[in-house]
Amino acid sequence: MGPAARLERTVFVTVGTTKFDALIRAVDQQAFADVLVAAGYTRLVMQIGRWAGGEAVGGPGRRLVVEYFDFAPSLAEHLRAAALVISHAGSGSIFEALRLRLPLVVVPNPLLMDNHQAELATKLESEGYLFAATTDGLAAVVAGMNPARLVPYEKGDPAGIVRHIDGVMGVRAKPL
Repeated sequence: MGPAARLERTVFVTVGTTKFDALIRAVDQQAFADVLVAAGYTRLVMQIGRWAGGEAVGGPGRRLVVEYFDFAPSLAEHLRAAALVISHAGSGSIFEALRLRLPLVVVPNPLLMDNHQAELATKLESEGYLFAATTDGLAAVVAGMNPARLVPYEKGDPAGIVRHIDGVMGVRAKPL
């Protein structure tokens, strides 16, 4: 890794496969870029999904490098390069970032399925795994967060729930 790579601090924003224009608009503002620069970030990479905003993303005059793309076969490379992840509150995106032990801010999309993402975000924030925000409050959350307060996520063992469901369903365990 060269000296420039060591100095780079990337914020990766993802909306997954959904359309979440409000989140993209929230991070694609000079005021938000100023918050990131003040916090020591140097690069903003946005996975914009089904962006329908019309205007170009990543306007001129930024004091940080801004890149964007709509979809990729895998987000793993972008996640590994991130110092901070800002994500919609989809469970796949959340748990992928948590398994990599990345500081994470989730923004539930209130337009999806009875705002179900808010429940997951609230629960995981209450347990100390991540920070939750709204699109309107995102800049304040990022400016005030302390990633050192986050609890490392430990992947659970599903064997217990599988045995319980098997028992309820009358499925007998097969010998190995």
